[in-house]
Amino acid sequence: MFRLVLSVLLSLACGATTAAQTAPASRFDGWASAVVAADWRTSQGEPIQAFDNARRDLTSGFLAAGFSRADMVDYSLRPDVTLVTTDVAAARGIAEATARATRGCLLYVTSHGGPQGIVFGPNRILSPTSMVTLVRGWCQDRPTVVVLSACYSGIFVDSLAAPNRMIMTAARRDRSSFGCSEDATYPYFDACVISTLPTASDFIALANATRACVKAREEAEGLSPASEPQVSIGADLQLLLPTLRFTRPPG
Repeated sequence: MFRLVLSVLLSLACGATTAAQTAPASRFDGWASAVVAADWRTSQGEPIQAFDNARRDLTSGFLAAGFSRADMVDYSLRPDVTLVTTDVAAARGIAEATARATRGCLLYVTSHGGPQGIVFGPNRILSPTSMVTLVRGWCQDRPTVVVLSACYSGIFVDSLAAPNRMIMTAARRDRSSFGCSEDATYPYFDACVISTLPTASDFIALANATRACVKAREEAEGLSPASEPQVSIGADLQLLLPTLRFTRPPG
């Protein structure tokens, strides 16, 4: 009997060791992340689900890629729900997450935008100056990826550019992006991030695949002028990002 019990225990121990050896380690341990659906309307003011759908599935996608739920926050800033999250509460939650996990930052905002800035809740427009102040306070000099999915979001590139930052935007500074209608599941840019994230190896590959996806969809639907998503990668991150590979299931 003793030998049988010992054999079972050894078998279980070997199985646990094998599982530990095959479980993929995440390169994003210690990274804080935030995904915010900062608007909830069409350009005509009608309520839609596209931004919240994107928040939900972007959150799932980045968790699958190796980001930690414990160090991730996601918010919807729509006011027509029972439990409302204000822009102030969301900013506070992001600050708490970035104070807790200090190895790096991922910030993703999906919303409407204009030449002056990006909508961040019912009563606030974040200008490039306001955005860079927030990002600097949250993420300081740690490696940071900022993704802004909105019309005219290219206006943020110059202000946010820094050696420790990568910036992805859904459109160049003088262009609209697409996919914010009542029948849209996601904004087009977000849809392309969601669809390419499972196979992208890292953030650089994700940016390239997303831009190609957006271009192909706009051309297929005859949309003009093209949104032309923008990407800026600081000198420090050009070397670091290829080593920060997304986690993939073994097999």
